[in-house]
Amino acid sequence: MKPEDLQLLLTRAMPFGKYKGRLIADLPANYLGWFAREGFPAGELGRLLALMHEIDHNGLGALLEPLRQRPRG
Repeated sequence: MKPEDLQLLLTRAMPFGKYKGRLIADLPANYLGWFAREGFPAGELGRLLALMHEIDHNGLGALLEPLRQRPRG
């Protein structure tokens, strides 16, 4: 994981599927769990989904809160 990956979780949207357009950080746990069981996509998207799954699964969502509150620009 690169430190900037945490910020990407809050800026990248899911590009397909039921949750298309939703930020990766806001995807439901059961959706992330489905990817964990079935396989994450290749590339950056899969890496970010796997990271978000680990954060969610281990109860570390608070790590993202300071980044959510940081002004962008």
